[in-house]
Amino acid sequence: MTTEPSAGEPAARGKRADAQRNRQTVLAAAADVFVTSGVDAPIREIASRAGVGMGTIYRHFPTRADLVTAVYRHQIEECAEAGPRLSAEADTPFDALRRWIDLFVDFLVTKHGLADALQSDSDRFAPLHAYFLDRLLPVCALLLDAAVRSGDIRPGTQPYELMRGIGNLCIGRDDDPDYDPRRLIALVLEGLRHRDAR
Repeated sequence: MTTEPSAGEPAARGKRADAQRNRQTVLAAAADVFVTSGVDAPIREIASRAGVGMGTIYRHFPTRADLVTAVYRHQIEECAEAGPRLSAEADTPFDALRRWIDLFVDFLVTKHGLADALQSDSDRFAPLHAYFLDRLLPVCALLLDAAVRSGDIRPGTQPYELMRGIGNLCIGRDDDPDYDPRRLIALVLEGLRHRDAR
């Protein structure tokens, strides 16, 4: 025996979909604003960038800490989900790795912008670092392994070492607009390559 959906169900699903779209739009806008204006940027600036009212932001994220945490997790998920997609799309495994590292650097720039807020309440934000490693280390390992199997890069580089090294190169980017870590990261990636793969 089947039951007919109530007349209100499609409208409720539509509202949930709209709410989810609004949430994603707010997270993307907040990430952009945090990079340019810092995590203490006015909520009205984020609302304006997202094209929503301030009430929409407070409905999804009652406190600034809620918003900061959600932006951090959203950025991690975007970076994690990009790995398999780039593996399928890229011309070579090395190209997939290089393109993923570009996204990872974009994430790190935002992460460094969030650093002060993330350190301000260690109990609340402590799980985020573990979440970061749990989600991104396997993706980096997948891309590195594929590049080694294809002969694009030499074996022996550990995912954690590569991610940590890239992270260290990104430090200082916030304080010096003339410093572009991507140039040094490109040199690191070239250093990983087999001579005959260049």
